[in-house]
Amino acid sequence: MNIGGRFLALASMGLAAAVGVTGCGNEPMQTALPAGSTVVALGDSLTYGYGANTETAYPMVLAELSKWRVINAGVNGDTSADVLTRVNEITEQNPDLVLLGVGGNDVLQRIAPDTMRANITETINQFKSADISVVLMAQPYFSTSALFGKASDNPIYEDVAEAAGIPLYSYGWSTVLSDDDLKSDRIHANAACYRQFAEGLHGYLKDEGWMY
Repeated sequence: MNIGGRFLALASMGLAAAVGVTGCGNEPMQTALPAGSTVVALGDSLTYGYGANTETAYPMVLAELSKWRVINAGVNGDTSADVLTRVNEITEQNPDLVLLGVGGNDVLQRIAPDTMRANITETINQFKSADISVVLMAQPYFSTSALFGKASDNPIYEDVAEAAGIPLYSYGWSTVLSDDDLKSDRIHANAACYRQFAEGLHGYLKDEGWMY
């Protein structure tokens, strides 16, 4: 994707990991991945680290926190259709887990929501067919209001995750990108923002049982 303040308070309290998941209850639902496991962060510029650099992008921070081998498969400008074409490339790396975050460019390019939904769903289905676990990460709905300080999750993600029966990490991007001090431009993160997002995601994954 060559894509408040009240939300920052939540993030600073560790509530950036406020999430919606497809399961129920608070018990860990996953099998923990040991240090050195291969995890692919698949997505667009928010994965790549646009607005900072690849060394401060969230996948690198998550690797530091988790001790996993996190591969940054973010490509600036990718839409859901672009990511779908890269599924085979990702499966060939035999990841233990895929963190999927895409769709903001679809909204910015005014791609039909049903097309975006279908592409993300097919991406998930192909990984599931390859017996690869997926965590879907909601991205903000980049409406006019989102460009000026207030972001909220696109509701498509909750629908897709529920239908696919996979975990959904909600409110991570919406929270941090609602704080102008954490942006490099109107819709991209800066280095501090990527770290804050990674810390929230790390907490969520730990709570879900993905790590010890």
